[in-house]
Amino acid sequence: MTERKVSPESGGIMSIESPLSIHEEIVRPEWIDYNGHMNVAYYVLAFDHATDRLFDMLDLGKDYVEREQKSVFQVECHVNYLREVKEGDALKFTTQLLDYDTKRIHFFSSMYHRDEGFLSATAEWLGIHVDLRARRSAELPDASLERLAELKSAHAGLPTPPQSGRSIGIRK
Repeated sequence: MTERKVSPESGGIMSIESPLSIHEEIVRPEWIDYNGHMNVAYYVLAFDHATDRLFDMLDLGKDYVEREQKSVFQVECHVNYLREVKEGDALKFTTQLLDYDTKRIHFFSSMYHRDEGFLSATAEWLGIHVDLRARRSAELPDASLERLAELKSAHAGLPTPPQSGRSIGIRK
């Protein structure tokens, strides 16, 4: 599903995919552990690279941080490792906005093997907008809230990912 939306770069009309598909990456040799597959820490790093693309789209990325001295800090992340990937594998990431308010952004990312199509891992994130000078939470700018509203509308018809909202524990 694709919907017509406003581009943060140009102020013009663009399409927003449902879910967003805005990042691809190759599993690097230094990401491989002694088990011969991508180490858990690098899954989070790769997801973080995809998150950077989301924040660029929302005009909350590096340029915003430098310009406004504000940023989004991730305060919680739940990763599900579903199927291993190995050195040289091409990865594709999708992102779905689950919710937001004036200070927080709740989103879900999925990592796929680009060529074979299988779901390798998921990450559910909660970020909070922070004034870097005060080191305290702050309201998101109006322009970003408008983009989030448009993204939420574009993603409204998507099902909630089955890994979303999970807790961790040993079931008895």
